[in-house]
Amino acid sequence: DGTFPLRVNREMVDLDPMEDEDRAWLTERLRLHHDETESELAGRLLADIEAQLEMFVKVMPKDYKRVLEATERAARTGSDVQSAVMAAAHD
Repeated sequence: DGTFPLRVNREMVDLDPMEDEDRAWLTERLRLHHDETESELAGRLLADIEAQLEMFVKVMPKDYKRVLEATERAARTGSDVQSAVMAAAHD
């Protein structure tokens, strides 16, 4: 109904658009769930998956995002990943 963004603590999380990798992950999780439980809801979502994926957003905790970004940056530059993670966690 479009009210989700208003109900989220935006100080703690970002609402990011879903990337192709996220869409593939979610689709696979729905398929597995449907296969294992015969969930009607999962079946309805899968029946029109492309349209349904447009209704999802990635809820990303800001602290976790900062750690992921620091990890990627350290790996790219050859820096110590653990030190980068610790520094990001304390920002």
